[in-house]
Amino acid sequence: MSEATIVIQVDDELKTAFTQAAKALDCSTSQLLCDFMCAVVQQQTEQASYDAWFRQKVERALASVRAGEVFTAAEVEAHFAQRRAASLLKAGNTGS
Repeated sequence: MSEATIVIQVDDELKTAFTQAAKALDCSTSQLLCDFMCAVVQQQTEQASYDAWFRQKVERALASVRAGEVFTAAEVEAHFAQRRAASLLKAGNTGS
């Protein structure tokens, strides 16, 4: 892996505090900054992946609605009332 140099400007207080924090973690300031940069890149990559997945789910849902593949609130409630009843029956509780 080739290496590159990044130059940043911070005030002396922050530099001193950061250097002390790096020493307390038993690593160099360069390594700590590199770890931070890797974490930011990974977070952004994961967020982009999640956003793409979510957009795909929304598009599928919208396409279903456009195609008329929808249920009324009453149909959904009836379906889950049946499931609740079946679960209670299976658990040996008739609800009384």
